[in-house]
Amino acid sequence: MGELRIGTCSWTDKALVASGWYPPGRRDAEGRLRHYAERFSVVEVDAGYYALPSVRNSVLWSERTPPGFRFDVKAFSLLTGHPTRKNALPGDLRDHDLRDPELIDEVWHRFGAALRPLRESGRLGAVLFQFPPWFGPGPRAEAVLHATGKRAYEWPVAVEFRHPDWWREDRRESTAALLRDLDATAVAVDTVQGLSTSMPAVTPVTSSKLAVVRFHGRSAAWGTGSKEDRFRHMYTREELAGWLPRLRLLADQAEELHVLFNNCCGDAAVRSAETLRGLLERP
Repeated sequence: MGELRIGTCSWTDKALVASGWYPPGRRDAEGRLRHYAERFSVVEVDAGYYALPSVRNSVLWSERTPPGFRFDVKAFSLLTGHPTRKNALPGDLRDHDLRDPELIDEVWHRFGAALRPLRESGRLGAVLFQFPPWFGPGPRAEAVLHATGKRAYEWPVAVEFRHPDWWREDRRESTAALLRDLDATAVAVDTVQGLSTSMPAVTPVTSSKLAVVRFHGRSAAWGTGSKEDRFRHMYTREELAGWLPRLRLLADQAEELHVLFNNCCGDAAVRSAETLRGLLERP
C-alpha cells in the first residue's frame, strides 16, 4: 500500500488564520507553517496560482518543515489559460502583452526556478495544473496538454479538469490514456453532484507514482456563487466514510496518495482532514 498523505489546500488562508486554529505564539509566517507541518504531511500552495512563487519562499518552506513533508504547488494562472491580472506578474514583466511568447517563456522559467529548492530538498509533491471550466476536450486542448507536458517534464505533474466532459462515461478511458501518455496524475475531485458544472466522481489512476484527490466541498453554489459560497461546506463523518474504499484502492495503486481539502471556510478544511485521518486510522 502506498503512502497516504492528508492535508489542506492552504495553510495561509485568511479564514483559517482568523478561525483560531493556530495557537497563540504560532501565528506568524514561520509559526503557522511549523504548526501545520506537525499535524499534516502535505499541503497545497494555492498562492502559486495567484502570483509567481519565489525562490526565497521555497527555501524558507523547506527549512521550516520536516524531511519528507510535501508541497503540491498550484500552477500560476497564466500557465493554465486563466485570466491573469498584470499586477500578478513581477514588476519588471508588467509592461508586456500577456500573449507575448517571450513573456510566457519567462514566466515558465521563473516558475520553475522557484520550484527548484523544493525539488532539491525532496519536498515537491506535485505541480497542479488546474484547467478552467471552458477547457473542454478536443484537439486544441490536447495540444495544450502536450505542450504543457513538454514544459513541465522535470516535475511531477497533476492535472485537474473543470469541464465535466473530460470524464464523461464514453470518454473516460481516452482521457485517462492521454494523461498516462503524458506521465501525469489525474486529479479526482469531490464536489456537489447534479449540477451542469458538477465533475463526475471518478477516481482514475494514471500514474503509479502519485494519485491525488481534492475535496472541494458539496455546496449547491458550486460554479455559480462567490468563492466563499462555492467552498462553504463542512464534511460529515458519513460523507467522508463513503470515500474510504476508494481512497484505499487508490493507495494500493500508487506510491503516494495526496488527499487535500479545499473547503476553505474558517477551519472547515483542517477539521475535515482531521476527521478523515481518524476514520482511516480506525481498525
